Amino acid sequence: MIHPTALIDRKAEVAEGVTIGAYSVIGADVKIASGTQIGSHVVVKGPTSIGKDNRIYQFASIGEDPQDKKYAAEVTRLEIGDRNTIREFTSMHRGTKQDRSVTRIGSDNLFMAYTHVAHDCLIGDHVIMANGASLAGHVRLNSHAILGGFTLVHQFTQIGEYSFAAMGSAITQDVPPFIMVGGKPTRPHGINSVGMERNGISADDIRLIRKAYKIIYKTNLRLEDAIEQMEDMAGDSKPVSDMVSFLRNVTRGILR
Repeated sequence: MIHPTALIDRKAEVAEGVTIGAYSVIGADVKIASGTQIGSHVVVKGPTSIGKDNRIYQFASIGEDPQDKKYAAEVTRLEIGDRNTIREFTSMHRGTKQDRSVTRIGSDNLFMAYTHVAHDCLIGDHVIMANGASLAGHVRLNSHAILGGFTLVHQFTQIGEYSFAAMGSAITQDVPPFIMVGGKPTRPHGINSVGMERNGISADDIRLIRKAYKIIYKTNLRLEDAIEQMEDMAGDSKPVSDMVSFLRNVTRGILR
């Protein structure tokens, strides 16, 4: 299960059933749970915890120091959940003490080749980052979001659940849940109805999300006034309530 050329630090904790390929390096303070498969030439640096049944392909760099000039070798960490697929040349960095000291990744995500997750990012579940997509530091990428190939996300930006960014998007402000963005410059282009349908969101909720989109983007209202209108029509719709909650906590304004 562990190739004889792999280097594993004595302070690493590797559960039974973990596969580690040729010439991979597992550093101190790394914890790897059962069922995870690590390919050849992978470097994992601690403190990093990796959950169950992940698949990490060759040449990935996991848990390296953050690319932050303020970083001064403080003890920070990377936490990865279960059943993630991390493809070739992906890089994921630990957090910084200026934030929560942790980069945290959920479960059931797909990180395609050459993707990058910077320090202090928080990623939910069932996220897809296509080839070359990159997150700057302190980004929050919520569950079921999809980033097309070579999408770039500015630091401290929030990406809402079920949102979709087309190939080559440059995201410099928060993207509300359920919204599709794309183009140069990157702008909103309707709602991600296909993604919502595939994940079992009801036709009534999709109809209300479409109405909310029109309130935000087609009425020329101030964001505060748009939020009030959305609250009035939300009723018992959890997706609309989630969108309202997101909009009340934007950090960089929303992409409009």
